[in-house]
Amino acid sequence: MKGDERKKSRCRAAALLSSAVLLSGALLLQWLSRNVNGFGQWYSVTVYPLLVGSIGRLCGLFPFSVSEAGLYLLLLGIFWYGIRNLRRPAAIVKGGLFTAALLFFLYTANCGVNYYRQPFSAYLGLSLGESSAEELRRLCLLLEGKTAEAAKLLLEEGSLLPDDQQKREFPALARQAMEELGETYPELSGYYPRPKPLVLSQILSVQSLSGIYSPFTIEANYNEDMTAYNIPHTACHELSHLRGFMREDEANFIGFLACVGSDSVYFQYSGYLTAYVYAHNALWKQDPESALEIYRSLPEAVLSDLSANNAFWQQYEGRIAEVSSQVNDTYLKANSQTDGIQSYGRMVDLLLAYYADQILGS
Repeated sequence: MKGDERKKSRCRAAALLSSAVLLSGALLLQWLSRNVNGFGQWYSVTVYPLLVGSIGRLCGLFPFSVSEAGLYLLLLGIFWYGIRNLRRPAAIVKGGLFTAALLFFLYTANCGVNYYRQPFSAYLGLSLGESSAEELRRLCLLLEGKTAEAAKLLLEEGSLLPDDQQKREFPALARQAMEELGETYPELSGYYPRPKPLVLSQILSVQSLSGIYSPFTIEANYNEDMTAYNIPHTACHELSHLRGFMREDEANFIGFLACVGSDSVYFQYSGYLTAYVYAHNALWKQDPESALEIYRSLPEAVLSDLSANNAFWQQYEGRIAEVSSQVNDTYLKANSQTDGIQSYGRMVDLLLAYYADQILGS
């Protein structure tokens, strides 16, 4: 009995020590990222690519989302461990502490530090600044025209709605689009696994999420249930996080660049339409009359796509979606994105700068 007690005591001590080491490591990385100038940039271009090439590559071998499977196994494990140690609260606390410390360390190492790297906009050479409502209107007209052009090509081929076979090709096309974009922007070059749809995509739908990057498995996951035109852009958006660019506005812009540079017309349509929606929403706040006029000029098939998208998300509006939005807002602010969820709108600034010559020259 004494031997068993000593063994249990050593196990408890080892578990507590492991928790302390993991927690200390995570806190140290967080402190260095926030307080040592240049550490986040160094980490994201030297250490993080090794993690993507190992953890990300390993998880990429599986045809399903390892993070989704891991979530279900974790919940089952917590339930089983809780039942087994129902009368041993100390063991439950010990197990909970170790699990929390491990997840926090993985999150910090595979994601958290990257929030403090040099933003992607720094590599573009774009001049970001305030733009007039007229420039915003011209941007919407430009994106409306490009969206209509892509839609016309798709309609000539058959339909704006991809069939099941085409949707199955989206992950490979997204990976290819990001690899090709990396040839233009070396900061985006490197290994990309295939983005994966969640089997139970409703988990994302009820949270009003189109996709999610898993820092625990270094995977890009997307919502397969949403309106199809969202999928290509979302897949490329999530893949951009595997290059260490965590800002949502920049991930949106990178996803746009990847889509419009793709050989797939459907990816081009996804990129232009998504960019149009962001620009149109910004214009609506400045000049509702002009925004409505441009909206009505969209082809009927595109308007149907947008209506289907609105109908899809409206069915999930409710308390869960509100809480998810609040949590996401708090999460972004905790990682020094001080505008919270409003940072998504700054994609329009990048679009205005990217198309400045065409807008100012029109």
